[in-house]
Amino acid sequence: MQKEVVKANIIVFIASFCTLVIELVAGRIMAPYVGVSLYTWTSIIGVILAGISIGAYLGGLVADRFPRSSTLGWLLFLSGVGAFSISPLTNLVGGAHFETSLMVRILLITTIVFFVPACILGMISPVVVKLALNNLAKTGNVVGKIYAFSTLGAILGTFATGFFLISWMGTRNILITMGIILILSGLIFGGFLGRKRGMAFFSILLGIIFLVVPLAGLYGYAALRPDEMSISTSPVHSLKMAYGYAFKPPLDEDTYFFKESDFYTIKLKRSTKGNKDNTLESLVLDHLVHSYTDLNDPSYLEYEYIRIYEEFVRWQAKSRKSFKALFIGGGGYTIPRYIETKYPGSSIDVVEIDPEVTRVVHKYLGISEQSRIRSHNMDGRWFVMNSKEKGSYDFIFGDAFNDLSIPYHLTTKEFAEQLKVLLKPDGLLLANVIDSMKKGQFMPSYIRTLEEVFGKGNVHLITLSSDFDSIGISTNVVVASPQKLDLDQFVKVVKKEKGEEMTSHVMPQDRLQKYLKERYSVILTDDYVPVDNLIAPIFEERFGYSR
Repeated sequence: MQKEVVKANIIVFIASFCTLVIELVAGRIMAPYVGVSLYTWTSIIGVILAGISIGAYLGGLVADRFPRSSTLGWLLFLSGVGAFSISPLTNLVGGAHFETSLMVRILLITTIVFFVPACILGMISPVVVKLALNNLAKTGNVVGKIYAFSTLGAILGTFATGFFLISWMGTRNILITMGIILILSGLIFGGFLGRKRGMAFFSILLGIIFLVVPLAGLYGYAALRPDEMSISTSPVHSLKMAYGYAFKPPLDEDTYFFKESDFYTIKLKRSTKGNKDNTLESLVLDHLVHSYTDLNDPSYLEYEYIRIYEEFVRWQAKSRKSFKALFIGGGGYTIPRYIETKYPGSSIDVVEIDPEVTRVVHKYLGISEQSRIRSHNMDGRWFVMNSKEKGSYDFIFGDAFNDLSIPYHLTTKEFAEQLKVLLKPDGLLLANVIDSMKKGQFMPSYIRTLEEVFGKGNVHLITLSSDFDSIGISTNVVVASPQKLDLDQFVKVVKKEKGEEMTSHVMPQDRLQKYLKERYSVILTDDYVPVDNLIAPIFEERFGYSR
């Protein structure tokens, strides 16, 4: 009896450990396709819990009908196969187009990829309990121990994945490892080692699985790389390519760097689209290209919102002998690198949450180790809360927002108050915001929130076109200052230097107030900040999904 209970504890520990590892990996493996938003994590948690719940019900039926060790072995085996299936399924359906809302699309992809593995893992515990309960007098003791070890496995799986495994192994290697652990557990605890027939059948199925999955990958690879498939007809070579497609992230030929950090899926790619067809290095974090860098020309600014930043710096530099700038979000360090080169007397702090991004920028994107740019690898709000640089920054640039993953705690009234404390009395806060001018709900909410802190009339909207009524989804810049800004002078100064081709188009204050009255908006606070809900319509509009 004691031996069976120990065995049961080990099995549920392994199953729960693998379940939580897979659940945490799900967020990272889905990020390049759907971003990391509240919708993503809601879908992942909901789908996996649903799979475990239905699995527990089915497992109870199976346990009563087939109360044997071999049943447990096959469930462990199938759960291992399910872990193997996650990577190729994600590659296959992650970028699929579903004519649905954003929430439904994420839910569909998550269900296709993760429901079955979670369901099979959920079937294991009822079978374990059935096999361990030979003495009804000790039911409470046995079930309590099994539940305790199951929870312990889940806890360790959570900590191991979040703190260690993803940065060490990467998501797909973790999934392969979990699959191997589960299959070996099935072999050991299913009683197959001492039975030749069962062992042979088990081995044959395993061989088929390892052949079918790469062949499925081969089919997908051939569809994506037909020219490469024609180069070699070697079965071994083909299977190697197929394995790469099935168990590695899909990378195009321009990608020369890939790493899964604790925060992002990081890719570097080369493209030719700069001045005089120069080669540009593009930094991709999860699903979004964050920057284009010309290694030979620090003055090259690809994105228009960065040119707006540059025009405001150009304007203010006329009246400031030197200045101090803070960047919340580093990305490819494009504008910090530009300011460092253009304004040698400047002082620059960059808060980038991911140290791996900073390492990539130093190694590949033209920021030298002797740079005057000081990098702080921590959360932006944590840095601001603990900064002793009160009233010292001429500029604070917010560059942490994108179209799918907005750090909500960097959008609130409370955070804006903390930023205001760091600004000089005549300092400027500039933040890029991606939203739809016609349907957007996040941008008017963010502007109204800043007005609560900086005052009405001290917050301005800078767009890429003066035809405000025709602007759809676009990247705009919101500018705020503790004191009134003379933006007519801003236009005159920049036009005098750059000619008529300014990137910035200042929305007049009366037009801005009319826009705010016409749009639904809320004041964003730490207690109420529904950013994912506010931003969802632009994703649906951009990719053609209906609400």
